[in-house]
Amino acid sequence: MRDRLVLLPGWGLGVSPLEPLAAALRGLDERLTVEIEPLPQPGTADLRQWLDELDDSLPADAWLGGWSLGGMLAAELAARRGEGCCGLLTLASNACFVPHGAWPHAMAAEDFVAFLAGCEQDPELTLRRFSLLCSQGSADPRGLSRQLKAGAPHASPEALLDGLRVLQALDTREALQSYRGPQLHLFAGHDALVPAEAASDLLALLPDVEVGLIEQASHAFILENPHGVAAAIRAFLHESDDD
Repeated sequence: MRDRLVLLPGWGLGVSPLEPLAAALRGLDERLTVEIEPLPQPGTADLRQWLDELDDSLPADAWLGGWSLGGMLAAELAARRGEGCCGLLTLASNACFVPHGAWPHAMAAEDFVAFLAGCEQDPELTLRRFSLLCSQGSADPRGLSRQLKAGAPHASPEALLDGLRVLQALDTREALQSYRGPQLHLFAGHDALVPAEAASDLLALLPDVEVGLIEQASHAFILENPHGVAAAIRAFLHESDDD
């Protein structure tokens, strides 16, 4: 097993939500190097420039993964790198965050537009609302929301808006289909941002990859149960190595 995993965070909340998962993974396998890289801030919503910045900064010959938007970007970069990427794992990442073509199980376009308008008017309030949506469906949504918000960096309004516009435009289906390395995609049964039905949609699109649904979990399941998620990832890495 090639022993380097790079994880990318979701929109707006920084690297903190991934830190317990990274620590759990290191505890399970001392040979595994786990790095969390912040999202790029190229000053534009041009996806190509986001991917160029990631491609330049992330190590080669590594597993790529990410949470939510980070997982979608990891999928695009994995397809770009091809055999230069050891494998791909996504956590609560839809193939399309908003509906694109025949991909219905996503956030309604009008809801996303309203969210984008809210970020333009009041980024701080929008981040608070987003943290609540991430934690909705968890055993302790208010506590989890506070934890998410407490670790959020002070990003500029422009950077937040660029990230939302990238999220709105992303359609990773072609990238996921073209990438031939091992893939693991984990979804949450009570996710308020990525419908649970997206898991079966993805399995229909990619019948030869691993897709899992964590039934009693929110969008922020990486923070709810980092040790359980780490165990699933470790099993996937070792199984892929055996193949």
